[in-house]
Amino acid sequence: MTKAEKTRQFIIEQTAPIFNMKGYAGTSMNDLTAATGLTKGSIYGNFLNKDEVAIAAFDYNLSNVVSRIGAEINRRTSTQDKLMVYAEMYHQFLSGNFAKGGCPILNTAIDADDTHPVLREKVLAAVLAWKNGITRIAEQGIVKKEIREDENPAQIALTIIAMIEGAIMIARLTEKTDYWNLIMDSLKKYINSIS
Repeated sequence: MTKAEKTRQFIIEQTAPIFNMKGYAGTSMNDLTAATGLTKGSIYGNFLNKDEVAIAAFDYNLSNVVSRIGAEINRRTSTQDKLMVYAEMYHQFLSGNFAKGGCPILNTAIDADDTHPVLREKVLAAVLAWKNGITRIAEQGIVKKEIREDENPAQIALTIIAMIEGAIMIARLTEKTDYWNLIMDSLKKYINSIS
């Protein structure tokens, strides 16, 4: 990496948690300079504007999530175990052990829905990729006869995503992790019911 590439990567790594916690609108240039210890000019010397930093930060946060979940799925053998990885890994968002600030998909979707079309498109692509990944697992589960053949793989994927993201939102909003546990218990029952 060149010095400029290292600086750019440093800025992304230092600001990614801030964008994830405060959102695009809530993150100020002062937040970025405080997190990096760099001047505004140094940040703008590496990025055109705050938008470009926010997009790079989202990509960084998402890449971390996807790679960690993918690695864990690859360690599992049964379809049910692979599907349960999502519930297990996303539970870590509540404790802050996964990505500081929580789920970057949920956070950015809410923050950028009406205010930032480029980020909204990135989040949409992330959700669709997530849906497609779970759909492939479900399709393979049907082939392996671990999921009933009358089940709809896309419906399975959307149900899992909705339950996980809904559980995160409810648990964070109410500050009751037992609500997360209740919804995840329902998710486990759902996953077992499709086999």
